[in-house]
Parts: sequence; structure tokens; C-alpha cells
Amino acid sequence: MTEHRLPALDADGNEKEFSLDNFKGERVILYFYPKDNTSGCTQEACDFRDNMNRLTQYGKVIGVSPDSIKSHKSFKEKQSLNFILLSDTEHKLAEDFGVWKEKSMYGRKYMGIERSTFILNTDGSIEKEWRKVKVKGHVDEVIDYLKK
Repeated sequence: MTEHRLPALDADGNEKEFSLDNFKGERVILYFYPKDNTSGCTQEACDFRDNMNRLTQYGKVIGVSPDSIKSHKSFKEKQSLNFILLSDTEHKLAEDFGVWKEKSMYGRKYMGIERSTFILNTDGSIEKEWRKVKVKGHVDEVIDYLKK
């Protein structure tokens, strides 16, 4: 686990500060996404939201992006998200998990989040990871894994 304390919105939309250490003893479904309110990220967040009743029996869902708390608030309210959103503006957590990567779009190189999901055991170790996630069908893939 990491001791970075990050600003966050809890499942009810309240501003808090969390570190992954807060979740020791719980299984965590930690997913990193590039940007609030973009089509792929919105679809992924809504897929987690819509499947929360199937996911909570296996662990706590936490979304992480480099967006600000202000951006997260807008995203959470607009999409009625029912899970924690961490604001990793300095990408410390993303770097710890190796998902802060050089990306390229239209020939321009930049640093950003590689869409990824991790299942963390109750002791905080990584049990399973998905890198370079494709949004369509991903949450079902996570649930299928968790059912095993």
C-alpha cells in the first residue's frame, strides 16, 4: 500500500483525504482513468456505478485520475457516481502503480494515465491487474474475475 494522502470525494460526495492505508483489511477495486467527463472515462465510471450492487460484495471501488476535486465534484454529480474518487493531481499514486506513462495523440507526445484496474488484497498487495484497459466489457471482466 502507499501512504500518499490524497484529496478525495467519498461515496456520498463529501470532501475527505484518503490514503490506500485507510482500506487495509478491505479488498479494493482500484481503477485509474485519464480524465473526468470524457466519453470513455464517463462510460467506464457509469459501468462501475451501474454494477455497484454486484461489486460491493467483493470490495470497495475507488476511481483515480489526475483531475482536481472541483472537476471530480462536477463529474460525480453529473453522473450520480456512488464510489470514491481520488484526486491524484501530482500523479504520485499513478507513478507508484506504474500507470503514469508517455502517450501519443496525433503525433504529439505527452504524459498521462494508462487506463488500468487493480484488485488489492486485504493486506494491500496487488492480487490482479489489467493494463491498457478497453472500456467496453471491462467491468464485467472484473466481476467475472472476482466471482472465482
